Amino acid sequence: MIINYTYIILAFTISFLFSVVCTPLLTKICHTHGLYDQPNTRKVHKNAIPRLGGILFMPSLGVGVATTLLIIYKDWNKDFELSLSTIVMLVGALLIYLIGFLDDLKGLKATHKFIIQTIAALFFPLCNLMINNLHGLLGIYEIPLWLSYPLTVFVILLIVNAINLIDGIDGLASSLAFLILGTFAFLYYELKSQLFCLISTSLSGALLAFFFYNYWGKIGKTKIFMGDSGSLFLGYIIAYLAIKYQMSNHTGGFPYREESMLISFSLVFIPCIDVIRVALQRKLNKKDMFEADKTHIHHRIMQMGLDMHQTLATIITLFIVICGINYGLYIGGVQTTFIMGIDIAIYFIFIWAVRYFKTSTI
Repeated sequence: MIINYTYIILAFTISFLFSVVCTPLLTKICHTHGLYDQPNTRKVHKNAIPRLGGILFMPSLGVGVATTLLIIYKDWNKDFELSLSTIVMLVGALLIYLIGFLDDLKGLKATHKFIIQTIAALFFPLCNLMINNLHGLLGIYEIPLWLSYPLTVFVILLIVNAINLIDGIDGLASSLAFLILGTFAFLYYELKSQLFCLISTSLSGALLAFFFYNYWGKIGKTKIFMGDSGSLFLGYIIAYLAIKYQMSNHTGGFPYREESMLISFSLVFIPCIDVIRVALQRKLNKKDMFEADKTHIHHRIMQMGLDMHQTLATIITLFIVICGINYGLYIGGVQTTFIMGIDIAIYFIFIWAVRYFKTSTI
């Protein structure tokens, strides 16, 4: 059944207001207990900032979706059933959320976090949610299970860590995630998928509220960071929505859509290609893959002399331009393989350009 626009707005509003009200309270708790993200040589900020803003993402999402579904249930007078994949997603999201929360509180080794992320990622293929079709990429369509399982786990880990690692300047991770989730809300609405439309919409509301405090909040008063609890949780939800959207399921899921792989790829391309580049660069330089440095896209742009706000605007513009180019090329009949190749070329030309015009080391 098509979900009414009223319910979409309601889910967004409830989640937004919940986060708006709770964030100042959370900020006070952080100040009281000294829960700060401390500045250091690899970070851009110069002040101690509360770091637990992201712990509100899951409860805001839950309140927004649950309240809206209760209203829909009453209006439609029908039972609402959760699929196995959705239940597994909730369990995995809770696991990711908790490990991020512990990391924000006490700090965990990157390898330990990666192990937990891998366990949560394994939930997807175990409940038959996976990348089972490449939709013509390199001329490949359906792929066997022995390839589908590890590919799915790799993509989940890639997206989760990409969203986490791109959270390096004010508003970047939240604004990118907001655009991605807003797009998925529209896409799932078009597919008449009530639950996933509401999940995307409700989490978007929480992100918008967080963005205001993160981007415009005053240092020492209302400014707050999302922390790993927020960025890892965001990455997991986005990974789920992206893989769910592109999956061709002949046993009752979404029908085959030629463009679904390209759409999911386009939405997560910027953070994912950036983390791949940085990881390969560290490997080539014989450094630890988990070693923090200042080589991510936002660092490179700031090394040109741009401030954080200008850097944010630049990356968001690049995201929109690439998505627009992909849409235009697809409408023009260009094959997915060539479109993805063009995206990669655009990204590396961009990175070369910003390194060429480097003026500082921030």
